[in-house]
Amino acid sequence: MKIFVDTANIKEIKEVYEMGVISGVTTNPSIISKEGKVFEDAVKEITEIVGSDCLIFAEVISLEADGMVEEAKKLAAIHPNMIIKIPLCKEGLKAVSILKKTTNVKTACTLVFSAAQALLASRAGASYVAPFMGRLDDIGAEGAELISDIAEIFAIHDIQTEIVVASTRSPLHVIQAAKAGANIATVPYKVIMQMVEHPLTTNGLAKFMKDWEKVPKK
Repeated sequence: MKIFVDTANIKEIKEVYEMGVISGVTTNPSIISKEGKVFEDAVKEITEIVGSDCLIFAEVISLEADGMVEEAKKLAAIHPNMIIKIPLCKEGLKAVSILKKTTNVKTACTLVFSAAQALLASRAGASYVAPFMGRLDDIGAEGAELISDIAEIFAIHDIQTEIVVASTRSPLHVIQAAKAGANIATVPYKVIMQMVEHPLTTNGLAKFMKDWEKVPKK
């Protein structure tokens, strides 16, 4: 399973990119608003860091299909590996279908909360579907179960649409997504850092260094 960092903070993106663990960056208007930057400028800054090595997911803000299509075309022109996030709704499905039939723009249907929605998005032509694991868990539903259901349906019918798990809030969510068959997990910078750490690793490193001090030196 690939890992995308879910942030628009340039320092965070640079750090995890240099670690070599991410395959992409995901953003949305809410995330970019925290950085106080113009949307297009923020996306361009991200592309300067990752170059052509990573995918970048950027989201439209229009609510009408025609507006979504025009925004998608403009965003796609910024970076060769740009994936356009479009909300799962009637207008969103219409926009996905138009883009699939008339352009080479790849889309990701976001705000997916059911297997039925994921199936519709794949039929409309979405390259990716983005179920929100954490938000489902918040209301007492099983986010991991939804990922498993979507993966099973796609496998049975040989659907090539990839599953991008959003709203991961802990290392456990990331592991659950991987075990359930997700292709990608979008992970906040904080959670990636939590995945790096383990108390036994920290203690082990400290012991190695302490033991090294006892080794005779020339």
